Amino acid sequence: MSTDRRTLLAGLGSTTALGLGLVLPRLTRAQQETDVMSNTTTILRNGRITTLDPDTPEAEALAIRDGLIVAVGSEADVMRLSEGAQIIDLGGRRVIPGLNDSHTHVIRGGLNYNMELRWENVPSVADALAMLRRQAANTPAPQWVRVIGGWSEFQFAERRMPTLDEINEAAPDTPVFVLHLYARAMLNRAALRVMGIGRDTPNPPGGEIERDARGNPTGMLIARPSALILYSTLGQGPKLPREDQVNSTRHFMRELNRLGVTSVIDAGGGGQNYPEDYDVVQELHEKDQLSLRIAYNLFAQTPGEELNDYERWIAMTEPGAGDGWLRMNGAGENLAWSAADFENFLEPRPEPGPVMEAELERIVALLADNDWPFRIHATYDETIDRFLTVFERVTGGAPFRTRFIIDHAETVSPRNIERIKALGGGIATQHRMAFQGEYFVARYGADAAQATPPIREMLKTGLPVGGGTDATRVASYDPWVAMHWLTTGRTVGGLPLYGDDALLTREEALAIWTTGSAWFSGEQEVKGRLSPGMYADLAVLSDDFMTVPDDRIRGIRAVMTIVGGRIVHGSDTFAGHAPPLPPASPSWSPVAAFASPADRAAPLAPAALDMRACHDGCASGCDLHGHAHGIAWASPIPVQDKGAFWGALGCSCFAL
Repeated sequence: MSTDRRTLLAGLGSTTALGLGLVLPRLTRAQQETDVMSNTTTILRNGRITTLDPDTPEAEALAIRDGLIVAVGSEADVMRLSEGAQIIDLGGRRVIPGLNDSHTHVIRGGLNYNMELRWENVPSVADALAMLRRQAANTPAPQWVRVIGGWSEFQFAERRMPTLDEINEAAPDTPVFVLHLYARAMLNRAALRVMGIGRDTPNPPGGEIERDARGNPTGMLIARPSALILYSTLGQGPKLPREDQVNSTRHFMRELNRLGVTSVIDAGGGGQNYPEDYDVVQELHEKDQLSLRIAYNLFAQTPGEELNDYERWIAMTEPGAGDGWLRMNGAGENLAWSAADFENFLEPRPEPGPVMEAELERIVALLADNDWPFRIHATYDETIDRFLTVFERVTGGAPFRTRFIIDHAETVSPRNIERIKALGGGIATQHRMAFQGEYFVARYGADAAQATPPIREMLKTGLPVGGGTDATRVASYDPWVAMHWLTTGRTVGGLPLYGDDALLTREEALAIWTTGSAWFSGEQEVKGRLSPGMYADLAVLSDDFMTVPDDRIRGIRAVMTIVGGRIVHGSDTFAGHAPPLPPASPSWSPVAAFASPADRAAPLAPAALDMRACHDGCASGCDLHGHAHGIAWASPIPVQDKGAFWGALGCSCFAL
């Protein structure tokens, strides 16, 4: 808890009702009116406010002072506190608590955001290639064009990925790296040259360099099943200078603010070393330029050295170090490299090696002895089962003294949900199935997908459940993709995955993204609800999430976002409240050339069937990969059959 909030709450105590629905801190009535009226700085009126506070679930107005909510209730009552206050008319718009992504990679993502070309909401391969062509012409040597995450071939009218031939035509001279889910990356010929990938380049462990009949690399890198080949290749691209990394991080935070995000928990990442790779967010914090609250985890970097990493970090810092804007949150999501299970549904389920238990137990015991919260990546129930056996051995079956988090948990079983709860843990869920659902169904069947992940079962047990994205390298950072998936059960491509009994209500979806996610940084007492004494973190929405038709959920944006009582984003009628932001740098940045996904006016639903046709010249078949778009409509993607699989994706041919 920050010093300011501790001081304020010491004088305010708990809450009670004043008048008709006005909620204020518990003081005498005279103290309430004198204290609040003399210090209130902002009142939001004429709104439809979803508070997620069971005592006052809906309100018309609220008052903010010193970064905290101090009053919530009817407009008539809150406006009695308006003397000397800034008053903002919401125009009847829906207000929600600020969204909190409980698993993302914002620190690493911020360093790279200004270099990345985003294909979210782009309606066709033709449009995506036009963007690529324009950006390639604008990108100076030695920089690359990088298409990183947030897109699915099933969003495109053509219902396929771009081919390597098309990418080489669009960018003949500028290196291009296109990441597709956790499964593959496409490099054009210029990228192969600068990377030195040739006929004699060996395949790395867990990855494959696809080759043509003559043994030459085609440009396709394939995870088998590890994405390390993809990420290590991406990591060799040029980095931005420090001043541009600072600018890039500011632009990425503003982009999240446009979507109503006010808090994130950063799950660390490969190549994200502590403390050096945290310098940019630390600098922004020191300059009071953060527009998001960030809690960050520390991710073990080197196989075989994980225990040393955590011993060193325990001597350097502690959970909670920092303040309400930037704070250390514990260990993970990688605790031991031997414990990885890869989330690549195009490949069979991997089995962590037999050394995993011994390595993991030493690390978890160290963390438990030092009361460090931790989080660990686990896609499959079989992996989770082995993890929990280790955890139970460490604690003797008793709950950990502090929280722990299972990340992802797509196939976790009811039995293991109960074991997680008994040990004092929670599950951070993400919308990875919105991007990979077609592949999961193809490999494991539609019945298995019905409870992948079993969020309804988690909630039924009372287990802490958080919402998130796992952005930025694969999934979109857009929380409204997640909200659409949680409440409709459909992938980005429109495939229905779940029955009605598995879907969340809109309030339930909002709750796991706010009150639910707050638990995962130990901040459930200060964020996630709009009630007195809580952080004044909120979003005013472009459309009413509670009533808008399903097909418009993904188009929702924030027209005003407030963090700690400070307006960090404004658009439409609230544009005058928007704080200034320096132009994106460097000047060739895609952020300077293209509307961001949060600002992009493009189709958000999958293209209609009659739009989905092969583009010119696509009808030529391929002896290796086939050509059969109709597979994608008539049945799940045939991941087991190489020819049928690539044919479904419209190969014509990738290897050219």
